[in-house]
Amino acid sequence: MESLKDALANAHSSFSDRNPASYQAYLTSRKHLPGGNTRTVLHADPFPITFASGDGCTLTSLDGHRYVDFLSEYTAGIYGHSNQVIRTAIADALDQGWSLGGNTLYEKELAKLVCERFQPTVELVRFTNSGTEANMMAVATAMAWTGKKKILVFEKGYHGATLSFRTPPPGAPYQDMNLPHEWVVGTYNDVASTQRLLSELPSNSLAAILVEPMLGSGGAIPGSLPFLQLLRAYASSHGALLIFDEVMTSRLSYRGLGHKLGIQPDMMTLGKYLGGGMSSGAFGGRADVMAMYDPTKNGGVAHPGTFNNNVISMAGGCAGCKVLNEQTTKRLNDLGELLKEKVQCAIDEALGFKRAIQESKTDDIPLELPMYITGIGSILSIHLTSPGLLSLFYHHMLSEGIYLAERGFIALNIELGVADVERFVASTGNFVKCYKGLITQT
Repeated sequence: MESLKDALANAHSSFSDRNPASYQAYLTSRKHLPGGNTRTVLHADPFPITFASGDGCTLTSLDGHRYVDFLSEYTAGIYGHSNQVIRTAIADALDQGWSLGGNTLYEKELAKLVCERFQPTVELVRFTNSGTEANMMAVATAMAWTGKKKILVFEKGYHGATLSFRTPPPGAPYQDMNLPHEWVVGTYNDVASTQRLLSELPSNSLAAILVEPMLGSGGAIPGSLPFLQLLRAYASSHGALLIFDEVMTSRLSYRGLGHKLGIQPDMMTLGKYLGGGMSSGAFGGRADVMAMYDPTKNGGVAHPGTFNNNVISMAGGCAGCKVLNEQTTKRLNDLGELLKEKVQCAIDEALGFKRAIQESKTDDIPLELPMYITGIGSILSIHLTSPGLLSLFYHHMLSEGIYLAERGFIALNIELGVADVERFVASTGNFVKCYKGLITQT
């Protein structure tokens, strides 16, 4: 049996042979971008694919290879790559001019759509340019509202470029770039240790709890109901604000994952797909808290931002909210559940395991298994025992015409169908059969 090192070397060699145009684009870009990169997550060894176009759920590279997109721009591409309703809305907005430097009707309509959709949590809303900005502003809002400084977050949580609590893999050349707040870092889904951590805090010191109801970038690990209920109860009894980061997870149910779970936070953040695939974000919540931003009142706080209400994102968002209606949202997440079930069954069959698929709505993640899938609905993640195996899986799927994140992250879009799911399942099964020895070795 070949070693993982040799298998990866062979995969990289085959990838390089198939993608000379992407390689040349990578070499050229290194002259002007550090490492040829302006977005760290998009780099993958030996070099990243450069795409030429996208249509529906299909991406085409510079080398002419076509890939079924199961990454969907890390959840932002939920509409696929050529939705005509969104395209028309943006074109119509541009016909009226852009960078107007004032109010337009678009942000007013989008605010109405967002508040109506994410009721009762979002009573008032403000827009930003990204999910990172939305979370930064939500944390700042909580500190201003409570007059306190400490923010409880959790390991593996990711709330943006300067709000990241994921543990980098061994040898990763990344430094902590987080904002210098008074972070208190707990263990996700661990009720007992979270209770201990909270009991050790100085009295009346916690401004906010910032948490994803399901870890997104941290591996699509659903939050357990007891864990999230604990956070809700503590925030309520100690004068802190509970902030649900639903930049990713708001797509998992029409009114967001928190609403589906029956837990109402004080604030909620949005992003990714909110602008119809354009740069966007939002933070909103209780009317009394958000009223601090009312410019007609004295003693409030300011929230500037040149592009907060840019017509492209606002028009795209208005159209996107209508495209992603309740029926479409349900169909998409049902398709994700089908994919999850079929992928786990394919893995188990190829590995010779006989067991039922784990219920991803619990925190009973089968860590003893060498390969498994987690998540809810249209956000999923493949887990293997090492980053090297995940990279090998990534390259295998590329070779079969399927695009996902190198770390195993999967996000579906509304252009995908059952035939695409069957293709993903078959390709996953082929991977397990081909590399079973490497997957199961300890």
